[in-house]
Amino acid sequence: MEDFTHIPVLYEECMDALNIKPDGIYVDCTAGGGGHSSGILSHLSSEGMLVSFDKDDEALATCKAKALNHPDKKWILVKSDFSRLPEVLEELNIEKVDGILADLGVSSHQIDTAQRGFSYAVDGPLDMRMDGTSKLSAYEVVNTYDQKELEDIFRLYGEERYSGRIAAGIVRDRKDTPFTSTLQLASKVGSYMPGKARYEDQHPARRVFQAIRIEVNHELDSVRRLLQEGPNYLNDGGRMAVISFHSLEDRIVKEEFRTHESPCTCPKDFPMCVCGKVSKGKVLTRKPITATKEELKNNSRSHSAKLRVFERIDRK
Repeated sequence: MEDFTHIPVLYEECMDALNIKPDGIYVDCTAGGGGHSSGILSHLSSEGMLVSFDKDDEALATCKAKALNHPDKKWILVKSDFSRLPEVLEELNIEKVDGILADLGVSSHQIDTAQRGFSYAVDGPLDMRMDGTSKLSAYEVVNTYDQKELEDIFRLYGEERYSGRIAAGIVRDRKDTPFTSTLQLASKVGSYMPGKARYEDQHPARRVFQAIRIEVNHELDSVRRLLQEGPNYLNDGGRMAVISFHSLEDRIVKEEFRTHESPCTCPKDFPMCVCGKVSKGKVLTRKPITATKEELKNNSRSHSAKLRVFERIDRK
């Protein structure tokens, strides 16, 4: 197995945001290469516990190897989508935790491994599955979805302004030759776009690849459920910290945290609340935390990272 390389983004900021108690129970929703998980473990005593989720078998194998460096710590590794947080905690007989961390980005290892099919810069099969056992892959999306479905995905998940032209081009060209590789798709996407669009700062296929990846892995549905449910499982004073990498994710994080802080749905002109919805805490980040100049210099992946933090406050 290749080394699951991954430089944890906003590492110190995440450790500070979680305000880790040595004997606390914490959840890392996206174990990846174990960077953030190892950091949390280093703050825990033998009385503490960390539960780390990941869908990727290679990520979990890497974390199992790293667990040997923490023989005195309780580290539970779970192969699961983090949207199943409530079910997994129930299976582990854990009612509440002291902190939840989620780094929503695709790991450097997944992008750099050509066979995983995430990258538009290196050739590989059209895959993009974070869980290699899942049935839906990028191949099925590109070659079987109808034109309207593709257009909607590119527009909603990629915010691609040429979604209609790209979807039409894919449906037309796949009749002759199915799309099977990342570079084949990436080059065709560029050819469907107006000339000026091919010379933007980013690769012309970037938004389309993002959209397909989100569709294959049901990413936004998982993020939304995690954000809706996560604060319900925090102890009083517990914190939830989430790193997002594009506007769609960040919008969900911002809106869900705001709803947990101010859930009242009564009209503003009502003299008092009658909906009965009670605040679960407060948002600690009115503006997202971003990378320092030093981190930006050392880790290009941190450029678009935004960290938002919510703290649970139970009413006395």
